[in-house]
Amino acid sequence: MKCKPKKIWIDADACPRAVKEIVFKTSQRLKIPVILVANSYQNLPMSDLIELIIVNHGFDAADQHIIDQVDIYDIVITADIPLAAKVLKKKAIALNPRGEIYTENNICSTLGVRDFLKEFRDAGTITGGPRPFSQKDIKKFGDSLNRLLA
Repeated sequence: MKCKPKKIWIDADACPRAVKEIVFKTSQRLKIPVILVANSYQNLPMSDLIELIIVNHGFDAADQHIIDQVDIYDIVITADIPLAAKVLKKKAIALNPRGEIYTENNICSTLGVRDFLKEFRDAGTITGGPRPFSQKDIKKFGDSLNRLLA
């Protein structure tokens, strides 16, 4: 990363608690503000660096708020691949809660796989979701976040 991010944004409704806790600790250590955007209330630690924004329940309201407010070099934590693609267009950084850093080089193929699998889910061919979130995912996320902030 060329510059320290001004903020870390979290697409908070579906973000695992363990990921949020890593971000909160990192925020305190590096003094980087964190903004969680959600459709409903979230329990947060008391900190001047952590803010919760509750948006209306409209389709993609949280995503749109993030896109409208994110700045260059900010980090956005999201599992929403279309949101990640929009974040990259704003020259911000997109990080999946499982530790995958989205880039201009991998976002198109990631979107393509997402759309391909959606067709199978819509047809009923695939009925399961992603694998359960694990300790390995938590470690990979922490390592990726630290690498971005190093």
